[in-house]
This record gives sequence, C-alpha cells and structure tokens, in this order.
Amino acid sequence: MTIENKLNTQKITSEESYACWLQYRKITDPTLVEKLTSSLSNLIVLDQSERLTAAIDELTTAIQSMLEVKPVTLTELGEENGVVLATEESLKLNNIELEYDVSELTVEGYVIKSAHNNIYLIGKTDKGVLYAAFHLLRLVQGNEPLTNLNIIEQPKNRLRMINQWDNMDGSIERGYAGKSIFFEENKITSNLARIKDYARLLSSVGINSVSINNVNVFEVPTRLITEEFLPEVKNVADIFRSYGITTFLSINYASPIQIGHLHTADPLAPEVQEFWKDVANEIYKYVPDFGGFIVKADSEHRPGPFTYDRDHAEGANVLAKALKPHGGIVIWRCFVYNCLQDWRDRTTDRARAAYDNFKPLDGKFLDNVILQVKNGPMDFQVREAVSPLLGAMPNTNQVLEFQVTQEYTGQQKDLCYLVPLWKEVFDFDTHARGEGTTIKKITEGSVFDYSHSGVAAVSNIGNDENWTGNTLAQANFYGYGRLIWNPDLSAEEIALEWIEATFGNDPKVVETVSKMLLQSWEIYENYTTPLGIGWMVNPNHHYGVNVDGYEYSVWGTYHFADLNGLGVDRTVATGTGYTNQYFSPNSEMYESLETCPDDLLLFFHHVPYTHQLKTGKTVIQHFYNTHFEGVEQVEGLIESWIKLEGKIDKIRFANVLERLQLQLINAKEWRDQFNTYFFRKSGIADEKNRKIY
Repeated sequence: MTIENKLNTQKITSEESYACWLQYRKITDPTLVEKLTSSLSNLIVLDQSERLTAAIDELTTAIQSMLEVKPVTLTELGEENGVVLATEESLKLNNIELEYDVSELTVEGYVIKSAHNNIYLIGKTDKGVLYAAFHLLRLVQGNEPLTNLNIIEQPKNRLRMINQWDNMDGSIERGYAGKSIFFEENKITSNLARIKDYARLLSSVGINSVSINNVNVFEVPTRLITEEFLPEVKNVADIFRSYGITTFLSINYASPIQIGHLHTADPLAPEVQEFWKDVANEIYKYVPDFGGFIVKADSEHRPGPFTYDRDHAEGANVLAKALKPHGGIVIWRCFVYNCLQDWRDRTTDRARAAYDNFKPLDGKFLDNVILQVKNGPMDFQVREAVSPLLGAMPNTNQVLEFQVTQEYTGQQKDLCYLVPLWKEVFDFDTHARGEGTTIKKITEGSVFDYSHSGVAAVSNIGNDENWTGNTLAQANFYGYGRLIWNPDLSAEEIALEWIEATFGNDPKVVETVSKMLLQSWEIYENYTTPLGIGWMVNPNHHYGVNVDGYEYSVWGTYHFADLNGLGVDRTVATGTGYTNQYFSPNSEMYESLETCPDDLLLFFHHVPYTHQLKTGKTVIQHFYNTHFEGVEQVEGLIESWIKLEGKIDKIRFANVLERLQLQLINAKEWRDQFNTYFFRKSGIADEKNRKIY
C-alpha cells in the first residue's frame, strides 16, 4: 500500500478544527473577564457599510463567546464607553481628535488607540476598520492588555492575494484538504455559509484578493465569464466584498474560440479584441468591483498568443484594454516553459525560461498588467534560488507568487512550516538598484514606480472540516497572510500568534508547537532533497521519493547523477549560463564553487560526490547524515506531540498524530531509497557504517 492510500480519510468534526485561529474560547479568569467586559460591552459604530457590519458581527460573536456578554451596538457617542469604530471621514464628522493624523494612513491602514476612556478602531476607510477589529480580537486571544493602546498598522503590500486552484467538478489541483468549497458537479456551490467563513479567515489576516478557479482553465470553467454562471459569481463576490476582498477569475486564453465561436484567439484580431470588451462589460454588470483576470498561457499545453506568433505582451494587453475602463487588471503568470524539451541536453535549462521569455518585453505591457513570478525559477521546490526575474523588469508591474499548498513540501501530511522559507525570499537582496534592493522592497513598490505590486499564493484549503487536512498546516495559511501584510514580522512572532489563537496560552503547548513548527522546514529538507537538488518525487502527484522521478522522466532524470557526481551546471563557464541572469554580485557568488552557498550547491553546480562542503563533510556523507538525521527528527516531532496529550482536544490531537506517523513512514522511505540509490551510484560507503538497504 502506498503512503497516500494509508491516510485515514474520516472527516474531522469539531468546532475547534473548523474555527482555525478564530476560536474565541471562553475566558475563565474572573479578573480578566471583568476588565475586558468593562472595555468591550459597547460597540459604538459611527458609520455604515457592509464592511463595518462585518466588523460588528465579528466583534459581537467573539465577545459573546469569550466573555458570555452580548455587546450593545450604539450609533453615536454618548456617556457609554466602549469600542468606537470609525473611518477618517466619520471621525471628522463627530469632531473627534486623536494624536495621530489618520489622513497619513494608506487606504487599508488603521489605528487602534486608547483615548477618552474608549478603544478607537479608526481606519482610513472601512477596510481599515475591519482589519482593526480582527487585530483587537487577536490581542484579546493573546492575553494582551487593552490599556494604553497606540497601534498604527498599514500593509506593506498593496495586492495580497490567494489563488484557488479549484476545478468546477469539485476537485482541486494540488489540493490536499478535501474538495472545493466553491464548486461541485460543474456548478458553483450553494453552500455560501462556508464561503463566508472562508472570507472571515482571509480578512482576519489581511488578504484582500481571491481568484476562485484554477489557472488551468478547461471547457466548463471557461464559461464562468458568461451569463450562464455570472449570477452565481456575483453571489460569491458579494460575500467577499463585505470582508474587503476583491474577486478575480482565471480565464482560458482560447475563450474567443471556445465560447465566442470565433475562428481565432489572435490578440491582434479586431474581432478578438471586441470579444474581450464584450466579456468585460458583461462581467462588470454583475460584479462592479471585479478585480480582473488571472492568465496562464503558453505553458504546459495551455493556449496562448504564441499560436499566432504574438508575444506575451501582445497577449496580455488585449485583455488589459478590455478591463481598463472598469478599473480591472490582468495578472499574467510567468510560469512558462516548453514541457516537451529534451532534458538530456545539458544546455537546456527550465530555470532560464521565465527570464528569457519576459525580460526582453520590459516596458511593453500596459500599466494594468501585472506579471506574477514564482519565488523560484523552477516549481516551488523545498529549496531553490530566488527567481532572477524579480526586480529585473523595472518598467513592468510584478507580483511575487508563493505556494501555501504543500505540493512539494509534504502535501499537508508532512509538517512543513513555510514562513521561514518565505522570509528568506523576502530578505533576498537582488542588487537590482544596488545593495539593499530586497524582494520585499520590490513587492511593496518602493523600488520601482509600479502602479500595481504585491504577493499572491496558491491556497492550501479544501472542504475538510479543519480546512487544511493537517491542523498544523493552518499555520501556513495564517502565516502567509500575516507575512505579506508585514514581511518584517519574524517567523517566531507569527508562529506564536497562531498557536495562541488556535490552541490557547498553555506555556507547554506554546513552547512545544512553536519548536515543532520552526524546525519543520529544515527537517523536511533533511530527509528529502538537501543542497538544492530538488525534484526526486513521484511524477504527477509529487509525494514520496522517486530519485529518477522527474516529471518528464522519459527524457532523463533532472539531477544528472552518474558514478562520478551530480547536480545541474548552471554556470556561464561550463553550463547553461543561468547564473548570468542575476545582478552582480549574486551572479559571481553563484558562479563560483568557492562562494556558492552549500544549501544551493547542486542547484548551480555539478560536483563530485567527494566535493567538500564548507562544513568539512563531503556531498555524499552529507546526504547520508541528513537522511538519517531527518528520520530521527521526525521521531522527535512525534515524541514532542505525544507529550501534549490532554492539553489539546482529542480530535485535533489525533489528526496531527496521524499525520506525523505518516510523515515518519515517508521520511524512512526517503532515507532508505535515497541513500541506497546514491550508495550504489557512487560506490562510497557511509563513514559511520549505518545500515543502507
């Protein structure tokens, strides 16, 4: 039986599992209850809007749950003290003066301030007020004092997006937590209550945009942009709007042919341009604040402008022109490569594809086009270099793309907290405008004059009761939202927030789960693919070890291992020349064996098994050591979790334990198959004489 078939698919049914970090558990300390009741019993809302209603609903639900007191909602200031919700405009109308000038906030920014015996939640707009409400509740759940509050927050990234890869038959591409919450049997679901709860979760961590269907758009979802489905799309968009979230749709570039009955999808054909204008006009009748289109074109057999000898800019701009009058944008994914390439040719390099395709087009895209660039040049590997395309196009809007769903990092069976990985990407210095030009400065728009920028990611949620399959995978969902709001937050801070909101404040639970999360990425890397080699997973479904299992293995393996060594030579001197895509001094650092970081050694270089790492160990011994150590570390994770029995509710405890046990099976398979493969390939024994099968 394969590992994936061993998973117990019994539905998890508990309020704790479903609520994620919005637990709002009852507070039992009488002194604390008294203080909080005094501060939170009245909600004074000085404006009206859908988002303010959502904020009031959330505060009411949370306060009633935590304090067993239903707060009173008032519409004007009086003698009663409480929580005041107001926008900049309503603050002025009520002649309320605070020390901070709210006009200096960005459109989604907010202030939480103690003043005049009240707690003020003030937003530049109602979006800011909603975010402030969730922030206040985060403080309460973390047992933070509500006195002398003076918090000023505004997001660093303008576009903070989640991409659903949901198919209309209810399946999810790269989904590891059940089926779609949006679609079933080729129609949009009628369970809008769950979509509302999803909107609450997204808004609570500051995500402001969502695309609801898979980027690989086939026949039925192509019709989402037609009158057949737009009334249902409207219903979904209405829910998201009330939580400050803008709705997008992924489209099929061949739509003019498939649903427009044209003979061509050539972006320069007048009839095609007219088709997209008509589509845009129709969508905005139903969804007046529609965000725009997500497009995957000319990659992995998806249709695109190449069919008509047009480039990506010409392909994107026809859509941008159609959306422009309505304020919509086109998000054009840069995940492009010819999946029929002959990988036996060592001069052929998939990592070069995005840069080679898009860099020459800088400045040719309209200003409402954004290029969505994966964090690495390959495909969300456990560790890979940061994409050199990020920051290389100063005249073209860019969005960074992460993957929250754990396609290559354990598929929510194995524990792998991804925030440390994302932190490394954000902190990477591109040197695009000299030292200090980090990725996080590029995405926030402070380096280049981008009209649009930010971060997007592939979602990890499904209709499992706990949303993410593995309860601990909720930390990636939460962490993604918090980190893209503020990339300067530490992985430790984010983990602590999530643990306290999800499991409570028991010191043993907080310490144990925090340690497990923060070590998990390194553990996963240890027993899978260290030194940046990547892949080696089972083709198509990407879980479990298959050393020669590169996706298109009919053309040979990707690691180029032979009896002498392994790795991909991406140098200018002897390889694919990929290192030259980076700005100096990164290009020189990666080009040289002496300066290339060990954790990316095999990503950039083909070396002998006896090559000595900076630790003094050889590559082959490092392989043996990390794979044995990784299994021991997973055993340690299980031991740590078992010690929390009785401190975590039974359902979530059992769910995580089951996943950790599956992870141990996976880690042992990786250890045994990986080590055996490279022992037989290299003929070099483990210097510690451990058993290699």
